[in-house]
Amino acid sequence: MALRKSLSRRRILAGVFAPTALGVVAAAAIVLPQQDTPTVADPYLAGLAKTTECHDMVSLGIGGRGDIPRDESKMLVDENGNRLPAAQQGAYSSHWVEPVINAPLENHEAGEGYAAIYIEYPADLASYENAVNKGAENTIEVMKAIRRSCPDTQFAIVGFSEGADVARRAAMEIGAQEQGEDGSWDIIDPGAVSGVVILSDAGREAGEGFFPGAENGANPDGFDRPYQPGGDPVPGRGVLPDTNGGFGHLAGKVASFCSEGDFTCSAPENIALIELLANVGRQVNGDALEREGLTPATGADLAQVVGRVALLALADISANPDWMRSDETFLEVLIKVSDPSYDPAAARPTTPVAADADSGATGGEDGAEAPIPAERLSNLAYLPEKIVKEVVGFIRSNENTLAVVLADPYDQTFGYNEETRDHYGHHFDYWDDDVDGKGTSTVEYAAAWLEHLAREAKEGKKVDPKKVDQAAVLMIVEETAKAETAEASTTPGTSPSSTVTDDATVADSSVPAPVDGAPAPAGDPAAPVAPPAPEAGVAATPTPVTTTAPVPTPSETTTPATGETTTGAGSTTSSGTPTTTVAPTTTTSPAPAA
Repeated sequence: MALRKSLSRRRILAGVFAPTALGVVAAAAIVLPQQDTPTVADPYLAGLAKTTECHDMVSLGIGGRGDIPRDESKMLVDENGNRLPAAQQGAYSSHWVEPVINAPLENHEAGEGYAAIYIEYPADLASYENAVNKGAENTIEVMKAIRRSCPDTQFAIVGFSEGADVARRAAMEIGAQEQGEDGSWDIIDPGAVSGVVILSDAGREAGEGFFPGAENGANPDGFDRPYQPGGDPVPGRGVLPDTNGGFGHLAGKVASFCSEGDFTCSAPENIALIELLANVGRQVNGDALEREGLTPATGADLAQVVGRVALLALADISANPDWMRSDETFLEVLIKVSDPSYDPAAARPTTPVAADADSGATGGEDGAEAPIPAERLSNLAYLPEKIVKEVVGFIRSNENTLAVVLADPYDQTFGYNEETRDHYGHHFDYWDDDVDGKGTSTVEYAAAWLEHLAREAKEGKKVDPKKVDQAAVLMIVEETAKAETAEASTTPGTSPSSTVTDDATVADSSVPAPVDGAPAPAGDPAAPVAPPAPEAGVAATPTPVTTTAPVPTPSETTTPATGETTTGAGSTTSSGTPTTTVAPTTTTSPAPAA
């Protein structure tokens, strides 16, 4: 045990700025060049999986550091044979992600109707921001390619560790879209995404529940099985707060899981210095630091990043002439400018400071240096107060920093026993925890949710829990219309129907629009269909002429295929020889009241 602790602490000291010491995967500003996408001349002869092989649902698995497919000869190809950054299940397997994305395969014979694929992306620490942004880009690229060939396919996105950050960014980008006036979407229709599973969410907001945007915080929308019944959200927040945000159109379809003690997603508040180091760690070569420690090469890389952050901080302060009077501390400025997404141009004022323009600061009449403008010189009066604010602010913003460092966040989060070859860090709790008191792990819960989503997709049901109430309204309309139809058939002016054995048939009536002007989705077998309204007219068939009990607006009838059952107002046909029930008279009856 003592040896394990010694090795762990030495690893932290060797890579103090490495993101793993902070419980987060981070990366460098050095962007690795991406190879051009190769093309497979004949994917059918190559035996590769193709996007033209359509499925009801496809799950995209995004693994963590190094847990990605790399064999380009086994990658998915699009409809034109172009290689895509993904490999189908069977061409690659992930120990961590596979239990989730492969679970629905058991309910689909030979994978029919369902497929699981793994997204390829850099997945390293040498260029963290580039890696996760490229991962999100690749995820969206694959989804768009599949939708081009299979416009009805539904998706689930599953990410773990570094892949969790990829899944979050891709889901946020898809959910933030605005639909065009023509009904199109820039990426894909958010309705095509049935669910998103994020295991260890570095962008989690403080105290956020497991299902952001869900109507019931105990489970995702449309899935009745509760997760951790009666349990409170895990304390803390993700260690990369600048990556958080809402999921827009995907709200209620996201499961953001976090294990208490997993520093990646449950970091305590007031750890400003660690947050600063995490931001710096995302811009250095974390792989090299962890592998080599501090060497001339890694030291130069680190110095370059630190120097750039310092210069950005000074520039940001100089752009704010009232900074000395403000409550913002220098540490807060460092955290702000060290964020990889910080834009120096956006931070600069759009107009010059008036004091500079009027003071002749470039020099006096005799060429001597001009004095400091009075407006800026007055800021020195705030220096004592500013120093107090700096000291107080530093203490308050780092209340938990020392405790976190002493707790060894790396060992607590990523601990691994070399002798037993077992992970004991909280970053891997999701496979062994008990979330319901019945032995169900987080991964098993996520797998059960994906099985549910896959069944919904197989049955052709749109996963849109926001329309549940509308469906109930349509069912009420259907029952009401049936009652009105029955009442209309017994009103004066009509008589019991007689049966005519003939080739005459009765047309299907049009479906009335649902209430509130919200029609059911076309082609959605889950949407209830309102019964046909009474109609009048003469069937376009030879004698004898068949009529039905009419309504004020008559309509022509059509002839369905033999063997179908057609229901009209007071008329039915059955398989075999069609039998049409008609009213003996053409006397119209008043339409039922709306």
